[in-house]
Amino acid sequence: MPGDGSITARLKRTLPVRGPQAPTLSELMRWYCLNTNTHGCRRIVVSRGRLRRLLWILLTLSAVGLILWQCAELLMNYYSASVSVTVQFQKLPFPAVTICNINPYKYSAMKEYLSELDKETKKALETFYGFSEGKSKVRRSVDEWNSTGSNFFQQIPLLKVEDFSRTATDLRSGQKRKIEGSVFHKDSSIVNSGDSNDIIGFQLCDANNSSECALYTFSSGVNAIQEWYKLHYMNIMAQIPLETKEKLSYSADDLLLTCFFDGLSCDKRHFTRFHHPLHGNCYTFNSGENGTILSTSTGGSEYGLQVVLYIDEADYNPFLVTSSGAKIIVHDQNEYPFIEDIGTEIETAAATSIGMHFTRSRKLSKPYSDCTETGADIPVENLYNKSYSLQICLHSCFQKAMVESCGCAQYAQPLPTGAEYCNYKKNPNWMYCYYRLHEKFVKEQLGCQQICKDACSFKEWALTTSIAQWPSTVSEDWMLRVLSWDKGQKLNKKLNKTDLANLMVFYKDLNERFISENPANTLVILLSNFGGQLGLWMSCSVVCVIEIVEVFFIDSLSIVMRRQWQRAKKWWNDRKRGGSGKAPQASDVERQGHDNPVCIDEDLPTFTTALRLPLPQDSPLPRTPPPNYSTLRLETAFTEQLPDTLELGQH
Repeated sequence: MPGDGSITARLKRTLPVRGPQAPTLSELMRWYCLNTNTHGCRRIVVSRGRLRRLLWILLTLSAVGLILWQCAELLMNYYSASVSVTVQFQKLPFPAVTICNINPYKYSAMKEYLSELDKETKKALETFYGFSEGKSKVRRSVDEWNSTGSNFFQQIPLLKVEDFSRTATDLRSGQKRKIEGSVFHKDSSIVNSGDSNDIIGFQLCDANNSSECALYTFSSGVNAIQEWYKLHYMNIMAQIPLETKEKLSYSADDLLLTCFFDGLSCDKRHFTRFHHPLHGNCYTFNSGENGTILSTSTGGSEYGLQVVLYIDEADYNPFLVTSSGAKIIVHDQNEYPFIEDIGTEIETAAATSIGMHFTRSRKLSKPYSDCTETGADIPVENLYNKSYSLQICLHSCFQKAMVESCGCAQYAQPLPTGAEYCNYKKNPNWMYCYYRLHEKFVKEQLGCQQICKDACSFKEWALTTSIAQWPSTVSEDWMLRVLSWDKGQKLNKKLNKTDLANLMVFYKDLNERFISENPANTLVILLSNFGGQLGLWMSCSVVCVIEIVEVFFIDSLSIVMRRQWQRAKKWWNDRKRGGSGKAPQASDVERQGHDNPVCIDEDLPTFTTALRLPLPQDSPLPRTPPPNYSTLRLETAFTEQLPDTLELGQH
């Protein structure tokens, strides 16, 4: 029929459209509130009375506010990179124990190399303080000092700061000089309770620019003399080959007298030698170089390491070290023993007991902490051939900067590839360069502290030290005689107890404390917390969340875009009609609203809504068809009329 299309179009425009195809946002929201699983929204629509509806609005908005607040807290906790700590206890192997004599080299063997330096040091003490060996305390004159022709004081002149007027006297030449403001070492603070004339220091100048100098002052003459001596000592030792220095230091037979471990006897074969630049030959027990790491059967001093050390105090360098004894450090087999930084000193004539508690720690890397797993991501070459640690990185970084800035390597640290140690002959400017560079390093201006990071995994031994007199007065005589015999000396020449040190290293218990970091917030925990908050406050599940996203984002956006499209299309059609002067056609009107193919709804019209539709003008009004009267005739089902009906007909 020709009017079918018009009727369909009018049905579309008349029937109400609900659900995701609703033409307005208000109708969409009403449909959502009536069909959603969140009870609050539904109660707002279906509640009768303004007061009840207002209460439901307030309750629903309060629940939404609580959800947003709790979710914000969860997000903040998730991105705060917090950790939880787990502590476990278990058994463990015995660590490596490195032992060094405080005196690095035998003074009797080193006199050949240090004779000139020792002679100049004694002259300096005699001139400064009137000190002399076996003579009266008479200060040397300046002329007598100049007659010696000291090369050491030409390299580093010693000065005496007479007062706080920045005037210093050269103790070698006797000349006074004015100290400029830029000459004083920035970290040097002149603190002395006595006369200011006792303040002594030395001056370092740039060999290429004599005006660039730095004066290092000390509140004690002891510190000034020792620091001055160490500078020249390192310069001398840097020129001696490693093989020669190993012979000048102590052997395992020299250092170790007796050894016990876990109740069994041990000897030098259980120790591994390595040469330390500042401490000479050091020996590591249980180093693990042969692939075997010893373990102890139980805790307590009787089952740890027990050694008696021969210190030989009489052969100490009097100017290099001022204390006697040994230094030890407990460390892992893969770690470098920084004995000069964290070593523990052992007294002579005493029994030192060191109880250990072992802790193994594990930290999380980024984003939880700024640590490194293996050090491979640190742009600093590891010079120690051991596993990465912060100390290794800092020392390697400084040594690299030393080679780049000064052209040579500092003596106390390993040599980089292709470099050599600093000395006066090849590097006359190295001392001034070293002190300036070390000043920047301490003030964190060199960049090493920013580059180097903590290791994510590390081991630590907490030490508890106790000291007792050893040997006792009543046992001193026979013990020293027996130890002298073991040492191979004659019976009439026993050892002195100040030459001996007794050391015990043991576990207090065999439990390992393991500290690890675990993420306190993971993605699973975050989603679980979100679900708990939504379920607690709005009875909402994942399906509900999807429904919210669909209605408030997808459907709402679709309605807005649809209406904008209709407006744009209407504007374009109006513009075309305005340009051509044509009147709008019926087809244009019919294609507005629900007649648009975009707005086709497959919902069928109901009978009630269909009755409201107007009839087309060109179609006749429907009429009731006339009845078929033949259908009203009665036909009997009997061939003959019944008697009773007959009688009734006669009447």
